[in-house]
Amino acid sequence: MPMKQFLSAHDVDSIDDLIDLARRHKRKPRNLEDLGYGKTIINLFFNPSLRTRISTEKAGLNLGFDVITYDASGGWNIEFETGAVMNLDTAEHVREAAGVLSQYCDILCVRSFPSLTDKEADYADRVMKSFVQYATVPVVSLESATRHPLQSLADCLTISEHSHRPRPKVVLTWAPHPRRLPQAVANSFAEWMVEWDKVDLTICNPEGFDLAPEFTAGAQVVHHQAEAFRGADFIYAKNWSSYDDYGATASLPDWIIDESKMALTNNAYFMHCLPVRRNVVVTDGVIESPRSLVLQQANNRTWAAQAVLGRMQTK
Repeated sequence: MPMKQFLSAHDVDSIDDLIDLARRHKRKPRNLEDLGYGKTIINLFFNPSLRTRISTEKAGLNLGFDVITYDASGGWNIEFETGAVMNLDTAEHVREAAGVLSQYCDILCVRSFPSLTDKEADYADRVMKSFVQYATVPVVSLESATRHPLQSLADCLTISEHSHRPRPKVVLTWAPHPRRLPQAVANSFAEWMVEWDKVDLTICNPEGFDLAPEFTAGAQVVHHQAEAFRGADFIYAKNWSSYDDYGATASLPDWIIDESKMALTNNAYFMHCLPVRRNVVVTDGVIESPRSLVLQQANNRTWAAQAVLGRMQTK
């Protein structure tokens, strides 16, 4: 079924069907290259990207779309407040920006980022929801303040390709990082794993770093890595700042993913969305091992994006 938007797992009728479509694109990348003929995708980035930008551009081109990418973080400030008196540094209101861009494209892809200072504002997801509200074409999330659905779909595809038993144990574990990072990837991964319902999900994080309950319902949450890692088939490492003490981080180097922790698992695969801080988040020995799937995940970003773009309801 065509999709009018792609913001979360809840916009997908069947995750398995979308995974199967991504697999078909992976086998034959140009098999539907006439699908986007005469149509345009605009990628609007409010924060930079490497994998998301290039994989989405490649996916669009494989489907025959013309692809335009615009860096909206370079000084062209957009206003999102209703009734704002725009006499400061915002140059254009999202009503006009979304309306204009909708006339230039058939699919609008948007990437935004949280402030990590105002939980209420960030979890309102104002940037993404404003473009959905005012655009007249389908909107695809390339990451928002709270979710990263294309990454999560690629993760589902990667797990499906490497899972060798029904309902493998998947562990999403917090890991150290020198910067405070959003909860978006972790939120989205948890949401998709629970919605997919093909894995047993355990979330492991230090006390004070539990994710928002709306994303973790249906998953087991523990606070000790040794407990979580025992018998795991997949270890997904990701740092996120605190949701309760919003934006706060902690220096906990003992949470690094190393060989001794991976030895507790059921010969688990290691996963990370990249970029990764080597020997902070994960040791060289783990990320360079034959059980590391980080490059496969990155490759699957293209096929996940191609599956989604091919399902969008265009003009």
